[in-house]
Amino acid sequence: MTCIVGVVGPDGVVYIGGDSAGVGGYDLTVRADEKVFRNGPFAMGFTDSFRMGQLLRYSFVPPEHHPSVDADRYMVTTFIDAVRKCLSAGGYACKKDDVESGGTFLVGYRGRLYQIESDYQVGRNSANYDAVGCGSQIALGSLYATAKQPPLKRIRTALHVAERFSAGVRAPFTIVKTDPRREQP
Repeated sequence: MTCIVGVVGPDGVVYIGGDSAGVGGYDLTVRADEKVFRNGPFAMGFTDSFRMGQLLRYSFVPPEHHPSVDADRYMVTTFIDAVRKCLSAGGYACKKDDVESGGTFLVGYRGRLYQIESDYQVGRNSANYDAVGCGSQIALGSLYATAKQPPLKRIRTALHVAERFSAGVRAPFTIVKTDPRREQP
C-alpha cells in the first residue's frame, strides 16, 4: 500500500522516494508508473490512490507563487486551493456530510517538506524528514537511526527496511529531488 519518504538535505534540496507496490486486499501489482515525480518546482510522492497521483502529476498546474508570500502561507492557501480544484475536476475528491476529502501526499518545495493530509491539512515535521503510507512508521524509525548519513542513502535505507517489514511495500524504488534553481520567486 506504499511507502513514501522525504528528507530535506543540508543544502535545502528536498528528496522524495517511493516504492512501486499497488495493493488491493491480498493482491499485489508492482506498478510501472511511479508514485514520486516532479511537477514544476515541486517534488511529490503520493499514497492512497494512483488516480490521485495521476491527477497531481499530469493535470495539476502549480499556481503562481507571489514573491511577497511566505512559502507556508502559499502552500496552505493558494497551493491547496489549486489541488482541491484539480482533484474535484478529475473526479477524485469526495464529499460526505459537507466535508471534502482528498488523499495523502508529500511535497518538497523551497527547502521544505510538506505532508498533505486527506482533509487538505498542510503539515511540516520539525525533524526535516517524513513518511506516509503503510510503511511509514518503519521508514521513520530508519530515518531517525540514519540521521548522520547523506539524504539519498537515508531514503534508500528507509525504503529497503520498509520493504523488509511491510507486506505493502515493494521495489523498485524511485527517488526525485527539488531543483533550487526552479524554486526561486
